[in-house]
Amino acid sequence: MKPKENVFGERARNLRDKKGKTQEDVANAVGLSRARYSHYENGRVEPDIETIRKLADYYECTTDYLMGLSDIPSNEDTSVREEFNDPRTDLMFKDWKNMTDEQKEEALEMMKYIKFKYGDKNNDK
Repeated sequence: MKPKENVFGERARNLRDKKGKTQEDVANAVGLSRARYSHYENGRVEPDIETIRKLADYYECTTDYLMGLSDIPSNEDTSVREEFNDPRTDLMFKDWKNMTDEQKEEALEMMKYIKFKYGDKNNDK
């Protein structure tokens, strides 16, 4: 967790930047004035609970993350994160975004074949 004073504002700004949105865009989406939203990011004003919920929904993160109570942005299953942090998984999918749709489809078919050929070993335990 971050011990800084304006964790909410910093996180809101970072999430907004990641989405490529302006303060005006976010403010309009959640029913605020741009000036009011700016005050939240700059730490001049603290948002009420309903605004925190709306912003968490907009940014697809938890309210705990926005408020600095957690460093995990979402409630995603941590086992999925651990699986994708495996270097073998990274090696297998690092070029996925550069593949054509046809190549991706072929890769998925190969994975289905391997699973069919060897069965689901996780369910055999």
